[in-house]
Amino acid sequence: MNAAQKRRLLRALFLLLVLALTGLGAYRIPTTQQYIREIGTYSVLEFDDGDTIVVDMNGVPEKVRFIGVDTPETKDPRKAVQCYGAEASEFTKQRIGTQPVRLESDPTNTNRDRYNRLLRYVYLPDGTLMNAELIRQGYGFAYTSFPFEKKSDFVLYQDQAMQTHAGLWGACQPVLNEYGGYTSNDVPAT
Repeated sequence: MNAAQKRRLLRALFLLLVLALTGLGAYRIPTTQQYIREIGTYSVLEFDDGDTIVVDMNGVPEKVRFIGVDTPETKDPRKAVQCYGAEASEFTKQRIGTQPVRLESDPTNTNRDRYNRLLRYVYLPDGTLMNAELIRQGYGFAYTSFPFEKKSDFVLYQDQAMQTHAGLWGACQPVLNEYGGYTSNDVPAT
């Protein structure tokens, strides 16, 4: 084999190597994050508060924050227990009970929040969307500080709950926060 043939052979091998590596790049093994984005049904391990649960995700406990709803705080060490927080937590616990929940991500939202909780819509086996139910029944506020697909629906549910004095809207004195949304405090309605 002369020098010219060796160069052609080396170029051909190099080209094959590049093509092989490029082809491998196109086929990616799904990451844990990709699996986590998929819709799935999971057992609830814990109820953290009204808008946060812990689920068993294939043997791994994952904290899940309900997208688009904010219930009054009960466990934030920096804050007093807020008006209607205990009721919101109890409602979530009783409504879900031992049922498995179906989790769905929102394509317009991030996968996790700044506390590394999964952000999800939480559905019951009967199709009830817990995120919306909390707002409709007055256990939580529409959390509008970021984009999500169901935002306009959640704001409508909040307006209806406010007009009928449902839940915290009749029991507490919600205040506007610096982000333009509502929040609870530790003051009951007078």
